[in-house]
Amino acid sequence: MKAPYQYNWRKRRFFFFPIFLAGLFAMSAIVMLLWNAVIPNISGLLPLSFWQAMGVLILSRILFSSFRFGRHHGHRPPFMHPSVRNKLLEMNDEEREQFKNQWKERCCK
Repeated sequence: MKAPYQYNWRKRRFFFFPIFLAGLFAMSAIVMLLWNAVIPNISGLLPLSFWQAMGVLILSRILFSSFRFGRHHGHRPPFMHPSVRNKLLEMNDEEREQFKNQWKERCCK
């Protein structure tokens, strides 16, 4: 029997798309309002329309981030993996010094 918090993804995916679109439209409106309130007064640039604000939002997401949301498991340092961490903790002093020297040679070329 499934726990009450474990819903089937197929049932939830129909709610994801409308929520995603609502969030995109809300963020675009916020970008438009902030841009039009600040940037034209500071730099003399023209105000943005709603669709231009959405384009700026999407472009900034592409250039400065990615389209992944939540935790980024692939971007953690290698020593955070449990197996590597356990190896580092189980090293004796000589092995630890040898390990440090190898990394100094690799990084300080």
